Amino acid sequence: MNLPNSITLARIFLVPLLVVALLTEFEGRLILGMPKELVAAAIFGIASATDWLDGYLARRRRQITWLGQMLDPIADKLLTSAAFISLVQLDLAPAWMVALIIGREFAITALRSLAYTKGITIPASPLGKI
Repeated sequence: MNLPNSITLARIFLVPLLVVALLTEFEGRLILGMPKELVAAAIFGIASATDWLDGYLARRRRQITWLGQMLDPIADKLLTSAAFISLVQLDLAPAWMVALIIGREFAITALRSLAYTKGITIPASPLGKI
């Protein structure tokens, strides 16, 4: 277990906190004196930043591992899926649209997994080379 993989795991552990912040009814809609939507946005922002940070550190420190390559996309899917599904529950996003977006994400993951079984690695594009 290295630092980039630990950061990825931290992102996974932030997912339930995001869901709780979005879907739990708090008295006065406040969490620690702040609007719950602001807390949820901060959690999502921090979790999103860890996605960049773990990749950056793994490349910079040459700590790219099989575990990290498998956990990172799972953490991404968990974070985005939890956020989207919570938005549907709050009637802030249409379910059909969320199903389409999540379906696309899982289809890409399946394609990458299939390629991996054939010995082909499809890495994520570095930022700026999309």
